[in-house]
Amino acid sequence: MRLHLDKPGIRALGVAESFRQGQKSSVLAGVVMRSDFVIDGVSFGRTRVGGDDATDSIASLKRKLGRNDINLVMVSGAILSLYNIVDVDRLSARTKLPVVCLTYKETAGIEGSIRRHFPEGAEEKLRAYRRLGERAAVRLRTGKRVFVRAAGLDRAEVKRALDAFTLQGSVPEPVRVAKLLARAAQARRA
Repeated sequence: MRLHLDKPGIRALGVAESFRQGQKSSVLAGVVMRSDFVIDGVSFGRTRVGGDDATDSIASLKRKLGRNDINLVMVSGAILSLYNIVDVDRLSARTKLPVVCLTYKETAGIEGSIRRHFPEGAEEKLRAYRRLGERAAVRLRTGKRVFVRAAGLDRAEVKRALDAFTLQGSVPEPVRVAKLLARAAQARRA
């Protein structure tokens, strides 16, 4: 499972979600994008708000594409849909691809929030959250800083991959477009 960053035309699957308070599920959107920024595929799915199925939902989104030419998965966040936690290592194993989960702000953590939202059953969520480990800060060529949790890539490879797919700011294009599609699909659902 090596990412060949020197290969022209590598493809990333960018994944993002959108939901509204009170809904039982969120919309997941996946965008396959080549490193020359050509969109090469789109897929949609769902994950439960407050659930424990984010990892499986993303793996299913990738599987529905039926593609074997995707080189990398980028997810907007490791914690989706009100504490539905992505198991980064398991997602990498399930998809047989390197995975990078991105966040854009430095935070102190969410253990207190998990305890407040899940007064019963918080321990399992807390274990899943702790398994994520610490985020690593990465400074992009744009000058912006992101925070990542990754599987299947070392820190230098993460930076090169993110730089390859980021035109401006801090959000890689596959993730940015996936977020736009998830919001549009969510708006249609409302």
